[in-house]
Amino acid sequence: MGQNQEQEPRGELQIRTLAMPSDTNPSGDIFGGWVLSQMDIAGGILAGHRAKGRVATVAVDGMTFHLPVFVGDIVCCYADVVRVGRTSIAINVQTWALRANSRERMLVTEGVYTYVAIGQDRKPRVIGG
Repeated sequence: MGQNQEQEPRGELQIRTLAMPSDTNPSGDIFGGWVLSQMDIAGGILAGHRAKGRVATVAVDGMTFHLPVFVGDIVCCYADVVRVGRTSIAINVQTWALRANSRERMLVTEGVYTYVAIGQDRKPRVIGG
């Protein structure tokens, strides 16, 4: 068993979706940008819940692509809070793939997304306790 299979996902499951042929690059692998967008959605769900309202993505840090995602893989994004500031929140997001042919679970991508809580005026607001 490789290193990616030995560890457990960090955080709570936020999104589970299927990698489809329409999400591929010319080589037939899933676009990295598609994976990033799923991770942003997953992080945004947790950030919005923690901030008790609307959030906006302001940064992506330390993104690592460990393995490719293939058509037919079930993509699972897990997220946990790294830190909460006055108006911002950092969320660690891991993407795991359940391989279509074996259902083996593999860590494929991870990174930290930073969100800012915003009000109706779309300006930063303080995150409540």
